[in-house]
Amino acid sequence: MRPPRVEVVHVGSAARDVAEDDPRGWRLGGGVTYAALTTARLGLHTAAIVGLDHNARGATELDALRAAGVDLLVVELPEGPVFDNRETAGGRVQTAIRVGVPLEPRPLPESWLAAASWSLVPVAGEVGDAWATVIPPDAVVAVGWQGLLRRLVAGERVERLAPTPRALLRRADLVGVSHHDVDAAMPLVDLAAMLRPGARLLVTQGEHGGLLVTAGPKGTDRPVEVVRYLPTHTDGEVDPTGAGDTFLAALVAATVRPSILGPGRGRFGADLRFAAAAGSLVVEGVGLGGVPDLPAVTRRRVRERVRRAVLPSEASQVGAADAIELAEVASSRR
Repeated sequence: MRPPRVEVVHVGSAARDVAEDDPRGWRLGGGVTYAALTTARLGLHTAAIVGLDHNARGATELDALRAAGVDLLVVELPEGPVFDNRETAGGRVQTAIRVGVPLEPRPLPESWLAAASWSLVPVAGEVGDAWATVIPPDAVVAVGWQGLLRRLVAGERVERLAPTPRALLRRADLVGVSHHDVDAAMPLVDLAAMLRPGARLLVTQGEHGGLLVTAGPKGTDRPVEVVRYLPTHTDGEVDPTGAGDTFLAALVAATVRPSILGPGRGRFGADLRFAAAAGSLVVEGVGLGGVPDLPAVTRRRVRERVRRAVLPSEASQVGAADAIELAEVASSRR
């Protein structure tokens, strides 16, 4: 009997984040863990290639992934990324304790190679362009760009790297990045120009919501479309870690299996509202414990249904924020 087809494969290294309230002194994180747990809890048949250092090999968080149905391929690395994250009034200050090593492509089961979608979610630049050649041409590909935009030196504060064109971006159908990881004055058209025509760029902007940009044809001076989504209200932020990764993974899930959006899946922006609901829930718990399942996301969407939270935008820069104006428009449409 052939194994069921995997719907999404996630690739990346798990990070160990310093956590004084955890008996181990750290908590397992990284984009690949949040993304894999998200799509699994939303009901997709999920697989994940996870790079781990020796200390993380027996992490209890891996049991949570397996319990959710994630098929895991654990790759033990001589060194994995370790971060010390400090939340301050001016935002997160992140220090690299260890920077990790590359996670190279490796032989995979046939059912994984036939996956409908791939999610490349590095946390420390460990997923290289060689992965672009592994993925079948008909698969939907998502890339967590922010994990490629970090300058890491052991013992030093993490700094931004300027975005540059690369094969992973040219292969991607959906690229996610936080506005914290890109210069606020960076024109969206310059970012979109690094993507293939028709690809979508998700720029998350925290309490302002974010932007979804559709890249235009090569040689054009503007994207085809820019829409702004408003944030989904949370019941109290406990831990902001993983919000962007959860959002991107939920958007991938809605793309691969639109039926999870329910009866309103044909409405404009339904996938963005779904992903925003998932992102609003994950911050209400500590670490991976906050990753929601499909019923929780559905309930949150019902609560937010009165809001018209996805609107056209004239924003041209990553740092552009017209959320107040858009919120007023949304209120007038209730």
